[in-house]
Amino acid sequence: MKTKADKKTTKDEEAHAAKAAFSQDPHAVREPKENNLEMAIGHEVRAYRKKLGITVTDLAAATGISLGMLSKIENGNISPSLTTLQSLSRALGVPLTAFFRGYEEPRNAVFVKAGQGVELERRGTRAGHQYNLLGHIDNNSSGVIVEPYLISLTADSDVFPTFQHEGMEFLYMLEGEVVYRHSDQLFPMQPGDSLFFDADAPHGPEKLVKLPAKYLSIICYPQRGKID
Repeated sequence: MKTKADKKTTKDEEAHAAKAAFSQDPHAVREPKENNLEMAIGHEVRAYRKKLGITVTDLAAATGISLGMLSKIENGNISPSLTTLQSLSRALGVPLTAFFRGYEEPRNAVFVKAGQGVELERRGTRAGHQYNLLGHIDNNSSGVIVEPYLISLTADSDVFPTFQHEGMEFLYMLEGEVVYRHSDQLFPMQPGDSLFFDADAPHGPEKLVKLPAKYLSIICYPQRGKID
């Protein structure tokens, strides 16, 4: 039987592990835009190189550019000349303008007023589920597609759909109560509860305890055709 001290130690360890997992500082100020041009070029060079499955050494041999120079270019530490970019475009088989794509990409935002989300027909709608898509940005710079839904459960049903798809999913309970299944586990969810899981496992509401019920569902998966 765990003591209070043991439970506290476990929570401290979990908090420390979670903190260590997130190295990005969300409050860090980006470099001035003119410096981000080098970063954008470097990102595209590395992305196209990886898409071809070649190493930095291979690219250096194909272009005559030194390994040190290529490393600096890919890390955004140097502003390459047009001659150098031309050599890279020929070796990678892409137009010269492709290296500037990330720098020129617009950074979009989607604002949805209350009650104005796009209602979608999905497999769960037949079971009394209503899906409202709260926003969508395609072809973004992150390489990740995020689909935020407001899901409303208003009617009981003898059959609940089981979902299974790529990516990760986050649920946040807003109203009502449900028992949610993920793989072989059941999670009783009440307002304020959340569930974060690998969406490749079968999942879905197992039991509607208190209706109406509403929860946020945020699905994330790699952008199709996006270069890693």
